[in-house]
Amino acid sequence: MIDLIIADLENPAHAAAILTVLNDYASSPTGGAQELSAHVQKNLIASLKKRSNIYTILAFRQQQPAGIALCMEGFSTFACKPLLNIHDFAVLRPYRGQGIGKLMLARVKQLAKNLGCCKITLEVLEGNTIARQLYEEEGFLDNHLNPSLGKALFMQFPMETE
Repeated sequence: MIDLIIADLENPAHAAAILTVLNDYASSPTGGAQELSAHVQKNLIASLKKRSNIYTILAFRQQQPAGIALCMEGFSTFACKPLLNIHDFAVLRPYRGQGIGKLMLARVKQLAKNLGCCKITLEVLEGNTIARQLYEEEGFLDNHLNPSLGKALFMQFPMETE
């Protein structure tokens, strides 16, 4: 049985589950193949607590962490409504292929509906074919504002850290 919950960041078991799943994800090729830094592991939960627009869905199987969907509420100026961005989405390797990703996406969709969101956004690596297939099966589409201008691209400008 899979239990899906909205994480309570004050709950040490939930905080530990978040770090466990995110560290596993970060260590994988699709997460950058590098564990979370000691700084991140020490400060992430406290930093998340400072933000009111973050929703973390945790999946547990037999009380063991199995997956995460860490979402951030944003705002669509074109729709004048909130949107929900799935910032981190991962299922631990031993639990893949058991439908946990579909269950978490269903919970994310329900959360977005409850928040009155106009859409759900996410980023996925082109080469992450398993995740892309799941997202496409669940109705996610490439982002086109004007198809003649192509797909929207996800870009970043890395800021130096001290």
